[in-house]
Amino acid sequence: MRIGELAKRTGCDVETIRFYEKSGILEEPVRTASGYREYHSLHLERLQFIRHCRSLKIGLQDIRTLLDLQARPSAGCERVNALLDQHIAAIQSQMSALRTLETQLISLRRKCNDPHSVEDCGILQDLADRVAQA
Repeated sequence: MRIGELAKRTGCDVETIRFYEKSGILEEPVRTASGYREYHSLHLERLQFIRHCRSLKIGLQDIRTLLDLQARPSAGCERVNALLDQHIAAIQSQMSALRTLETQLISLRRKCNDPHSVEDCGILQDLADRVAQA
């Protein structure tokens, strides 16, 4: 299959496929005599794996590690577990930071519940006061 078909079947942009090839996480396909890239089912499967990992917010370096580990099926899976544990910890940290941000925004929003002129807006006054304090 050509790159356009691979892109269509995976929901991936052509430029993203080329980027993955250049970065080495997707093997470059052989070219036909006319110069077209010729992709096979292994490319499709790997690209689907990469896309699924990306949907889980796994970075390219970690995907590369997972692919390297996947290429050694008889090896132990401790590194896979450790990688996912690190990813889970990072997500938990991000969620904590987002909850803190949410709390701050809710508190800020409560400073202006009724319609006022912008001049009397409690939100804008609070933001300006914090800038002045910094």
